[in-house]
Amino acid sequence: MSFSFEPIGIIHSCFKEKFGIPRQAGLVPAARASLELLPPYNRPEAVKGLEDISHLWVLFVFHQCLRKEWKPTVRPPRLGGNRRVGVFASRSPFRPNPLGMSAVELLSIEHTENSLRLHLKGVDMMDGTPVLDIKPYLPYADSLPSAQGSFAPLAPERAQTVRFSEPAEAFLNSLDEGEADYLRRLIVQVLEQDPRPAYLVNDAQRTSFGMHLCDINLRWTLDQGYTRVTSIQPIQS
Repeated sequence: MSFSFEPIGIIHSCFKEKFGIPRQAGLVPAARASLELLPPYNRPEAVKGLEDISHLWVLFVFHQCLRKEWKPTVRPPRLGGNRRVGVFASRSPFRPNPLGMSAVELLSIEHTENSLRLHLKGVDMMDGTPVLDIKPYLPYADSLPSAQGSFAPLAPERAQTVRFSEPAEAFLNSLDEGEADYLRRLIVQVLEQDPRPAYLVNDAQRTSFGMHLCDINLRWTLDQGYTRVTSIQPIQS
């Protein structure tokens, strides 16, 4: 038995590459995205009632993690990347069927003559992610305070203190106040999570990193217990 699905929408996210994406939704509240509903699903009546919903479940495809073969065990970052658990006991993107699900905050619904978009907050999805379905988050059914989380019972602690170099500060100061404030919060929240792969955490030789975030090229180094943003450069379209 096999099934075939077509996307109902596409994610437009601040995360332009896999590196740096938070490992769960909600860890970076400043991370925003819009979900563009595709025809014929971009009809206003399809989202009627969502204006009264604060959070959504988004079901999507890990489109950058497709593999021909699956493995029964994976190495979660929360276990240091060197201990294995069963793939079905993890949220690894490398799954028999590469499906993901995230609970995100719905900020607003934007409807124009030719498009319908849901604006989301606290996302952990890459730009271009195909979305298969959305469902309302129901607190009475979806919030289970007595549930157990195995090796991840609590949200990870914020591992890094983030500081900005003079050139990075100069770039932020060149922006409009609102844009600069948003970008600063986004950068801090992403880097506080220490986005390095688990296998690099104990590598003292690798201290410089970079990523494509929103429309900037972000560079940072690890220096005596804190993260230093060394440069922020705009990426020309």
